[in-house]
Amino acid sequence: MRSPLLAVATLAAAAALVTGCSSGDDWSRPHPEPTAIGTLGQGFVDPSASLAPEATATPRPGSWAGVHPSEDYRVVLLTTGDDRPTKALVKAVEDWAEEEHADLRTIVADTPHDLIPSISKAMEMRPDLIVSAGNGLIDPLATVTPNHLSQRFLVVGAELAEPTDNVTAVDWSGASFRGEGLGASSTYDAASFTAERCAAAIRAGVAAVLNDLTGIVIWLDKI
Repeated sequence: MRSPLLAVATLAAAAALVTGCSSGDDWSRPHPEPTAIGTLGQGFVDPSASLAPEATATPRPGSWAGVHPSEDYRVVLLTTGDDRPTKALVKAVEDWAEEEHADLRTIVADTPHDLIPSISKAMEMRPDLIVSAGNGLIDPLATVTPNHLSQRFLVVGAELAEPTDNVTAVDWSGASFRGEGLGASSTYDAASFTAERCAAAIRAGVAAVLNDLTGIVIWLDKI
């Protein structure tokens, strides 16, 4: 017979895994296709350039500011690690969701064994977008994302070495972690994960996804 203490512990662990604030929608009901409210500013991308998968775009600072998600945009934040850069990225995503009234749920992968299951859990929730924060998720994402092309992913503060069209990344010189044994670049700088840059990363990334500019790297050396 299962002990009451074990049952309580199991429930507590489940509550710790998936958290978030919502509008009361359990995500099981039909949901309109998300749209972009507003338009990208001049200089977000070069209209004459062809942005193939894995291409890099360097948007003009602030050119993403006029784009917002439609009501009740469903987002799952996947995160792992308690280092300062990851905490800064998580805070930026949470602040963005509150300001934009996005419906945000968070899944925390506490151990290496939780990484791929956490991605699977996020996809089972069928969000409009899965946002990844934490270098430990890069290699698991590289394994999972090519097999689920209908699910959109946004990686902030890092990038996949060979992203498919459903994975967009926002990166800069001080970040540049790419996984697959490549590790951090020689220019990696934890101090570059400022509140301002992390806020720009989530906003620029979402703006790109909402405008179907996916499978690319948004480069934010200038904000």
